[in-house]
Amino acid sequence: MNTTALRTFKTTAVLAAAAGLTILGAGAASAHVNVDPDSTSEGGFSQLTFRVPNESETAKTSRLTVTLPKDTPFTSVSVKPMDGWKAEIKEAALPKPVTANGATITKAAASVTWTADAAHQISQHEYQTFSISVGRLPKAGTTVVLPAAQAYTDGTVVNWNETPTAGGAEPEHPAPMFVTTAPAGEHGAHGAAAETPAAETTPASATSPAAGDSTGLGWAGLVAGLLGLAAGIAALMRTRKA
Repeated sequence: MNTTALRTFKTTAVLAAAAGLTILGAGAASAHVNVDPDSTSEGGFSQLTFRVPNESETAKTSRLTVTLPKDTPFTSVSVKPMDGWKAEIKEAALPKPVTANGATITKAAASVTWTADAAHQISQHEYQTFSISVGRLPKAGTTVVLPAAQAYTDGTVVNWNETPTAGGAEPEHPAPMFVTTAPAGEHGAHGAAAETPAAETTPASATSPAAGDSTGLGWAGLVAGLLGLAAGIAALMRTRKA
């Protein structure tokens, strides 16, 4: 490879690396506190896992508070223990009584707060996960919003409590949320049984190409390979002339 070609190659590599770093930077800037439920079925229980990245360049995350819904309160809330973090569940009176599973509820868990000791605070370029088990989930189609407050050691508090608007862009500090789905019995074993016959009666031609199609694809691949080789040789010749 001559000097000009080598210089061109190095320039291309640098530009590619810069583009990659730009993409990574955009991903880091869009990081936020979110929630991942292991189940969303109406009437069931779910483990909710909150992913919390540290976004400060000078301070550590020392506390996280998650506010639980009042209109559709959970009748059961428990916390998964974490080394170096103390968890506290606070209860509060509901704005109005709620009937759940045949019982009238006037008070429910209102928030969960995790507080770290000095050795377990979330530092720069780190994240931590926090899990709770909750139930029972409200009816299908309900958006469960779980605002979170992330506190830093310098006194800063970031409130992840904004909800998106229809057709609008994602807010700067979106609240963790998820949408409940139909009860497990409505899309579980019954749904699987209903789908089995369709899978068994799918024609072979719909899932695998015929011999003629395979041959056509082979010739198309060969032609594409030859065109690519020709383009590479032409580019090399132009580089040498330059």
